[in-house]
Order: sequence, then structure tokens, then C-alpha cells
Amino acid sequence: MKRTLLLNLAIAALGALLFIPGLGVVRLFDWDEINFAESAREMLLTGNWFDVQINFQSFWEKPPLFIWMQALSMKLFGVNEFAARFPNALMGIATLLLLFNIGRREEDERMGLMWALMYGISFLPFLYFKSGIIDPWFNVFIFLGIYYFCRYSSAPRMRYAALSAMFLGLAVMTKGPVGFLIFALTFAVWLVVQRFRFSFRWKDVAAFIAVFALVGGAWFIALALSGHGDVIDDFIQYQIRLFQTKDAGHGGFFAYHFVILLLGVFPASVFALSSFETVGPNLRKSGFGRQCHRANAVRSHSSSDRANLKTWMIVSFWVVLILFTIVRTKIVHYSSFCYFPLTYLAADAATRMMDGKLRFRRYQRIMLIVIAVGYGLLLAGLAHFDSYKEIIIPYVQDPFAVSCMEAESDWSPWVPLAGYVLIAATVWFCVSFRRHYRGRSFAVLAVGQLAFCLTAILCAVPEIEKYSQASAVDFYVERQGEDCYVKPAYFKSYAQYFYTLRQPQNALDDFETLCR
Repeated sequence: MKRTLLLNLAIAALGALLFIPGLGVVRLFDWDEINFAESAREMLLTGNWFDVQINFQSFWEKPPLFIWMQALSMKLFGVNEFAARFPNALMGIATLLLLFNIGRREEDERMGLMWALMYGISFLPFLYFKSGIIDPWFNVFIFLGIYYFCRYSSAPRMRYAALSAMFLGLAVMTKGPVGFLIFALTFAVWLVVQRFRFSFRWKDVAAFIAVFALVGGAWFIALALSGHGDVIDDFIQYQIRLFQTKDAGHGGFFAYHFVILLLGVFPASVFALSSFETVGPNLRKSGFGRQCHRANAVRSHSSSDRANLKTWMIVSFWVVLILFTIVRTKIVHYSSFCYFPLTYLAADAATRMMDGKLRFRRYQRIMLIVIAVGYGLLLAGLAHFDSYKEIIIPYVQDPFAVSCMEAESDWSPWVPLAGYVLIAATVWFCVSFRRHYRGRSFAVLAVGQLAFCLTAILCAVPEIEKYSQASAVDFYVERQGEDCYVKPAYFKSYAQYFYTLRQPQNALDDFETLCR
């Protein structure tokens, strides 16, 4: 017990050191970060915590739960970038603790540590906890909803059904019904895998429905009762449009999310490939298709429980990946729920590799090195961009892009060094792992990954921002306190709302009217 407590404290402290420092070093990025932060700012300004607004008009795309968190954070820290991103930093700490304790419960302490490690050092999961977007909270709520339903499928208990429903309701309150859709599709596929043999109690079904309706539907019911049914209609139409069209110009090629997960959840994605090689046997070995469960069965930590969890992880991964491959709108974070099952499978493979039960294959070593070299050279190349941008500019036809590229920057020498550290750590891992220094090898790989991630976010991203949006944001900041209207010409942005600290009397946003 004492060891477990100390490990939890150590993980929490490490998470705080990784995710909290530097939250405000770079300004919020269009669209999503500024969008949500602006809604939170307007909540504080108007005192209206019931309606989500943008430019002081109803914003029907998202429910209010995450916006409430940001607004509370802004009450504590002021209206700034740190406050907008602080809720996700807290969720980053909580996520590492969740993964450690779930892994420890379902298998052992080492599995828990490896799962937290794989999640914490992978590129996109790390980046998301230092951002101001909704998805970190949304994904955790879906994951916990699925996890507790997995517990229920192993040993039917009303508390598991209620907890599952509560977290799924919170997911709906965070981003909408797609949270429940992911669970429902996962459950449906899991039932097929189990040949529809699933033991449940009707009172548990009633509890699940009641809790989900109360938590997930309360805000929507309140909207309807208060005469805001039009907001619900617009919200539903928006959700449908995301599936049918390339909303907001966010199209992409068919394998978009496959590539995003392979490169963005590096290095966990490469380790997880070993688990995917045995997907068929894993599903067959789950054992649940051949058993009925008694309500009073208690089989914690049993092999069948572990097999069931693995089945749920594999099924949820493929459900989300296939779902958002079909959806025509392609945005990086649409497949971000996959980070949970992907890092679980990576941790499972890594622990078996350390025990000598699974081979670390040659193609995986090659992939690790090739991707690490690509990332390392990319970061080093960006750090030297000013030295060769004059060669590129004559070939760029867009005057706006040329103007952005001509911005002045001040790259730190730490930036290219971090790229080289990543390459060196990855190569060292691949070489030393063969010589049985396996625990030490993972430690070196983790240090290299974290050095790369921290340097990229703290040193590289602020310089990249200078090329992308800094001049526009500087202009908006200069307009703060002025009695004027600010409207970007010919492109959509939310930055002018947040960074001019727009007031209700300056909310006119019609381009044609302003041009008269």
C-alpha cells in the first residue's frame, strides 16, 4: 500500500512538471483553442453560464461542460492562455494516474507504469495535455465509460453500470452524442465477438438509462424547457453535417487517421503493432463467448478479465478508427480516443518483450529509427529555416504566405539539439534492447522523447507561431480597449474576439455592413 501511494505521488508530481510549466508561452491557436477560450471569456463577461456563445451569439456546436472548466480556470488565473489550457494539464496528471492504477489492477504494477509511460511520452497525447482543446476530457470520459462497462461485462454490478453511464453522460456534456455513439458501436461489435452471450440484470439496465439521461441530458432538457429548442435543432444539424460533408474544409485522404496514429502516437504505435499481429487469437482467447457470468462472480485480476479488457481495447480502437475513416471531415483529434487502446496494446507488447515472451521485430526497429530520424531532422530543419527561406520564397505564389515566411524569429540552439537527442536515444534503444538492457533502454527512450516534446512545445512552437498568426494577433491585442469593430477579411478566425477582448457593443460581425 505504501509503495503504491508513493508511486501515485511520484506520477502526479512528474505529470505536474511535464504538463503545467509553459502553458502560457505561446498564444492560443485558431480555430479550436481560441474558439473554446472565447466562449469561456464571454461566459465570465456576460454572467450567462447557461448558453455557450461566440461573439455574444448562441454557439450550438458544443455543450458547455469543458467551457465551464475553462471559465472557472479564468476566474482563478485571469483571461489568458495559461487559464485556457490549465484544465487539460490537470487532466494530463489525472490520466497518467488512471492508466497506472487501471493497469496495476487489471494486470500488475509494471503494466500500469508502462501504460502511463507509453501514453505520457507519445507525441500527440503529450501535446494535447498542453493545449486548450476539448478532446482530452472528452476522450477520458468515453474511456472510463467503456472501462466500467467492461468491468460490468466481467462481473455484473449496478455500480459499474452506473459509473459507465455517468462517464458517458459527461462525455455527451463535453462534446456531444458522438461520445455515446462510440460506446454503442464498440458494445455492438463486442457483442458480435462474444456471439451475443452477455449476462445482465434489468435493474442495472434501468440504472444505466436513468444515470445517463440525468447526467448527459440535463442541459439539453433545460434548453428545451427554457425555450431554446432552436439551439438543440442547430446542434443536431451540425452533428449530422460532420458525418456527411467535409465541414470547414477539413477533408483528407482515406488513410488519414491511420497515418496520424502511426506518426502522432510515436513511439507507442510501433510497439502496438506486435499486439495487432495477434488480434485474432486475442479475441478468441477472451473466453467470454463460451461463458455466462453470474451476478455474484468475483474474478478480479484473473486471466479472463485481462482477456476481456484486451478485447474491449482492440474493438474500441478499430471502431473509432473505421468510424472516422468513413466520416468525410478529417481532423487530427477525431481519432484521438484511439490513444487509449493504442497505448494499452503498446504497453502490453512492451512488457511481454521485456519478459522475452514477444520478439521486438526488425521491422519495428527500422520503423522506430526512421520515424525518429524524420522527426529529429524536421525539428533541426525548422530551427534553421531563416537560413534557407530566401531560397524557397521565390517559388511561393501566395503573397500572404510569403509575408508570413518573412517574419523574424529567434530560434534557440536547444531546438536542433533536441532533434538529435531523439535520434540518438532511439538508436541507443534499438541497439541496447537486443543486449538485454531492457528496462534501462526504455528509460533512455523516454528521456529522449520527453526532451524532444518539451523542447518542441516550449522553444519551437513559439517561433512557428511567429510565421503563422503572430502579426494578426499582435494587431488584435493593440485594439484592446478601443471602441472599434475588428473583422478579418476573406478568412474565418476566432482570434479577433479573444485578443481584442471584444465587448457586446462591438459585436457587429457582418462584413458587408462594416465595409459600407
